[in-house]
Amino acid sequence: MSKQDSAARAAAISFRQLRLFAAIGDLKSVRRASEECSLSQPAVTQALAKLEEQIGSVLVDRRASGSYLNELGDLFHARIRRFFEQAEQAIMEAGAADTKVAARAIMNRFTRSQIRTVVGAIEHGSFDRASESVGISSASLQRAARDLESNLGVPLFYRTAAGVLVSPLGSQFGRHMKLALQEIEWGIEELEAAQGGATRQMVIGAMPFGGSVLLASVLDDFLRLHPRADIRIMNESAAEMAKCLRAGDVDFVIGLLPELESGEVVREPLARTPYSVVARRGHPLTRLGKVSIEDLRAYDWVTGTDGSSRRACFERIFADGPAPQTSLATCALPVIRHLLKRSDRLTLMTSYELEHEDSLRAVLYDPITPVPSLGITMRASWLPTRMHQDFIDLIRAHVSAPRPHLRDVG
Repeated sequence: MSKQDSAARAAAISFRQLRLFAAIGDLKSVRRASEECSLSQPAVTQALAKLEEQIGSVLVDRRASGSYLNELGDLFHARIRRFFEQAEQAIMEAGAADTKVAARAIMNRFTRSQIRTVVGAIEHGSFDRASESVGISSASLQRAARDLESNLGVPLFYRTAAGVLVSPLGSQFGRHMKLALQEIEWGIEELEAAQGGATRQMVIGAMPFGGSVLLASVLDDFLRLHPRADIRIMNESAAEMAKCLRAGDVDFVIGLLPELESGEVVREPLARTPYSVVARRGHPLTRLGKVSIEDLRAYDWVTGTDGSSRRACFERIFADGPAPQTSLATCALPVIRHLLKRSDRLTLMTSYELEHEDSLRAVLYDPITPVPSLGITMRASWLPTRMHQDFIDLIRAHVSAPRPHLRDVG
């Protein structure tokens, strides 16, 4: 099942259906769920039957003693509980409610079209572009936006000469709701996988250099385990990758861990991999017994892009004096390899990266600190699917295999 298929199926399910299903799972009774939601028992039963038809799975076993979630129902219920918890947290962080009870009451008034409005606006930049994408008129989206603001009691949009735009608070709220909605999609995909169906698309962020090398080392093993997996690998700068991760556009990121802490992401260091100054085979510096800082200043360098850990390391090395010539800044390994092989330029590489470069050598310079870590960066609230977990376990096993150039974390 493609990402588009799961998203379309998830979008067809109303929040009301999900609230009723969550109540059945919480209360372990259709009758009690109907009382909790102030609906008749036949209405709840009908809504449940429609939900099961939409997702193609039986979620509840009907017995003489009552109706109970089966194994698939428990699987889906866990995702739907996470959806509501994250949505209610987004409402509280927007300043619309002080308690979970109040946030739940607001969430119960939301409709799909209202949430689609703010998510579409932040993804496409304006109501006009969002309306083109979802096939709804801009006027209809703006009506839904007004209804959303009315239900929330907090302004999310503002009008300019260029049209209606999303405020910073609206962007934050929309991003959090987008992440919450992904739980529904993942719930559907987990049901498919549990029944031997198609496997969902997995989007992995690969940090420049180490991330791509590490991914390439485990992809074959993973595809043998999940032969129908649909993997998309995203390569971006460190700053752009952080944005993609927080927005839910990538599931997790592999490579050098960011130096800056963030409450929205968690970092799992797997191994420390020290930086070395690197040059081509036969470079004049590779013939020296010991290289000084002045030796390094005498050559042109290829540095990392702004915001990357490689660029920060370069700046620390030369912090106490003039920096060498840096005509080129890139995170593209093929470009760096080409430039170094055909010149006397220098760059920085981690020991893990250098292991895979036969034409490059480390020069004998002092140990460079701090030593970066290779690992996995994930959203703090993320719950991986079985497929995600299998991939992460393979990464852990690969990095933990004995290698003299990697140092254990701990």
